[in-house]
Amino acid sequence: MTRKEITSEVTGKVWKIVAAPGSSMAEDEEIMILESMKMEIPVVMSEAGTLLEILVAEGDSVEDGQVVAIVEI
Repeated sequence: MTRKEITSEVTGKVWKIVAAPGSSMAEDEEIMILESMKMEIPVVMSEAGTLLEILVAEGDSVEDGQVVAIVEI
């Protein structure tokens, strides 16, 4: 299995964390939802695997390209 970084595609705030570390997740399943310019932008699994770690908390500001989670695929 390989560890992979999941990054934010926008600058914004973490609105809601949907998944918990240790969860087995499907491809395209939501990890968290970001809020940017009053729009909700989901951060999703790029492939099926296990969510190992979430590196941000609800309410945190994130930058485009920032690593927000670590997964194992």
